[in-house]
Amino acid sequence: MKFCQCCGMPMEGANYGKEKDGTLSEDYCEYCYADGEFTTQCTMDEMIEQCVPFCVEADPTITEEQARASMKAYFPTLKRWALK
Repeated sequence: MKFCQCCGMPMEGANYGKEKDGTLSEDYCEYCYADGEFTTQCTMDEMIEQCVPFCVEADPTITEEQARASMKAYFPTLKRWALK
């Protein structure tokens, strides 16, 4: 399974972002990427904070702190943040 290289969300069919020419992005989801550009200009830490509630909602057995720590370890391996 592929994961968005910005927010780490699993990539499934219709949730791929789009390039300027309308083709699907191979790397980013529709929430992070549209028309060939990132939808928000934020830091990695800001993106993590945006993702924490979704992570906890997806897995109620983890705390916000655990989700945050996991993402702080994982996000630097994602394409968008590895360049920073």
